[in-house]
Amino acid sequence: MSIYDKANKKTGPYKLLALDGGGIRGMISLEVLAEIEATLRKALGADENFVLADYFDYVAGTSTGGIIATAISKGMSVAEIKKFYQDSGERMFDKAFIFEITRTMRYKYGDENLSAELKKAFGEDTTFGSEDLKTLLMLVMRNATTDSPWPVSNNPYAKFNDLEKPDSNLNLPLWQLVRASTAAPTFFPPEQVQLGNQKFIFVDGGVTPYNNPAFQLFLMATLEPYQLNWPTGEDNMLLVSVGTGLTPNMNENLKASEMNTLYNAQKIPAALMLASQKEQDFLCRIFGKCLSGDAINSEVGDLIGTNAPLESKLFTYLRYDVELTRKGLDKLGELEDINVKDVQEMDSVKHMAELERIGKQLAKKVKLEHFSNFLQSSASLTTVG
Repeated sequence: MSIYDKANKKTGPYKLLALDGGGIRGMISLEVLAEIEATLRKALGADENFVLADYFDYVAGTSTGGIIATAISKGMSVAEIKKFYQDSGERMFDKAFIFEITRTMRYKYGDENLSAELKKAFGEDTTFGSEDLKTLLMLVMRNATTDSPWPVSNNPYAKFNDLEKPDSNLNLPLWQLVRASTAAPTFFPPEQVQLGNQKFIFVDGGVTPYNNPAFQLFLMATLEPYQLNWPTGEDNMLLVSVGTGLTPNMNENLKASEMNTLYNAQKIPAALMLASQKEQDFLCRIFGKCLSGDAINSEVGDLIGTNAPLESKLFTYLRYDVELTRKGLDKLGELEDINVKDVQEMDSVKHMAELERIGKQLAKKVKLEHFSNFLQSSASLTTVG
């Protein structure tokens, strides 16, 4: 299917996939996605050519989630995306390209390797409106020039996607939008993008409210201004949200006197990011029928089976994520030997094997019954025999 076929889908169910940011911790997400792909392939009787782009209609991602979402939209299998991360992860965070922070006070890594890897994976000349993309795709970045979040979509009917206009978002290089979404402050330099006669400076979408883009994806699929207007309903829309691990910075020994200007500068961005991730998840569980997900907090729990302010739920919702704390890993089981600090950082490329192990344990939460009401419209998929 082309993006026009996906956008003009007349009947449901509509299937949405949202992927969080988190750097190399995207390895956790990939293990969950591998299990989803395998589960759907078996349930649908599809052959080995089945990929997630054959199932999902609209895929969204922020930062590392944007890389994975774009690869899925291009029709890559999860095995191919995992190989990309395994082969490219250390090059993207290559110490040889570190800037001298003490001298320049700029960025931890250069962007030469990251840009090269993205061009190779997605094509240097491939545009955001390319027919090579098999799903609708939404990428999240922050426009530093306008000081605003930019969740951009290849929805052909969106306001800024008119191909007749020189500043159409669909004419932008795909790799460059992905690079912009991954320009994590202090890690990578920002990305400058030429749009018509104007230049904009973009940084990582993780510093917007949409490091978890799940609820924003739902809005972009259903609200009238986005011009898709897909109908809602718990049996008509599925929203799957996959995280890269939550990293709460708990400190029971913290003293008020320690919370000086430097402390706040170091801690507040991560605190806001964590709060935004949880809020997106919270909203999805309120307005959607949640079938999978850990507790939001000790007061509201996981909200599975609870009522909403509306008469009925607007979609079915699945959330797969893990808290990267000792308690969180122990809850998954078989991870007692993993040092929590080794897997919390976004550039922990030396610990990709541990991240894979965490992902495999988290992937055990994927159940066929989560998808059972959303298999009927996939009869046209390639099947065995």
